[in-house]
Amino acid sequence: MPSNLEGVNCVVIGGGGFIGRAIIRALLQEGAIVRGFGRVSRFGLPDTSLPWIYGDFQDQTALARAVEGAQIVFHLAGGSTPQRSNASLIGDIEASLVATVQLLNVCNAEGVRRVIFASSGGTVYGVSAQIPISEDDATNPISAYGINKLAVEKYLYLFGVQTKIEHVSLRIANPFGPNQDPFGRQGLVAASIFKLLADDPIEIWGNGLVRRDYIYVDDVADAFISAANYRGALTSFNIGSGEGKSVDAVVDSVADILGIRSPKKVYRPGQKADVPSNVLDISRARSELGWQPNTSWRNAILQTAEWMRREPTLRALLDGKKHA
Repeated sequence: MPSNLEGVNCVVIGGGGFIGRAIIRALLQEGAIVRGFGRVSRFGLPDTSLPWIYGDFQDQTALARAVEGAQIVFHLAGGSTPQRSNASLIGDIEASLVATVQLLNVCNAEGVRRVIFASSGGTVYGVSAQIPISEDDATNPISAYGINKLAVEKYLYLFGVQTKIEHVSLRIANPFGPNQDPFGRQGLVAASIFKLLADDPIEIWGNGLVRRDYIYVDDVADAFISAANYRGALTSFNIGSGEGKSVDAVVDSVADILGIRSPKKVYRPGQKADVPSNVLDISRARSELGWQPNTSWRNAILQTAEWMRREPTLRALLDGKKHA
């Protein structure tokens, strides 16, 4: 699909996260005019020359400054994790759903023409009777995180009816790649790579048989570019690999790619917000967006590991492990 983003004013809300950083990089390559909004991770700004608005997602004044003059808004902020959202239902509603409605009000006031939202293919469906899961399958989330993602999709639709704002929701599987914090509350692949490099045991929640769909972050960023260019009628798309891997298989495969034998595993009790299997049907994204994942599993693991070895903060930690 040819790109028409050159010279287009774009704002990435939540641009400090690893997906946001990848989207910013992809937008700059497309010739878009980009600025970021939000907090910055331990790895610093994605681009030191990039205009950046520091602020909390719930700060409407800061949001208005960030969105002013924007034509397309990429929304990746708000919410927590499936487990933490269930422990703080009202807090997650405020941080995700209420803050998003405030963002949409700001977008409407500023004349934004398009919002691309990072929804969650891993949580909005809940326990599905069918694998792989298509966009038309039932949505019965078992976490407040998934409920709020789905509710945001509905509010986007409402604003689409009541205003001139177009929208696309990308239901992302389990993303991983460079700039993902291996000490975060989510991210099996990043945590596994770092712990294998550090020769530390890997915690596995449950019996290791939970199956997920994993997608490299650069492929996710490509999907956002495709969604920004999309002019069709559909508004929700699964973004994943279309293939499932169990937790045990992920750890064993990452260890094999990194040349590490017999990875150390520590099994913990399973988590109630975890569905037993989640693999996405990505045929709609292929046919409508002209998108598909292009990075092999092996190359994605090697690129992520190489970034961890180079990133100063993580490299220092790894060096410390070696000399301990």
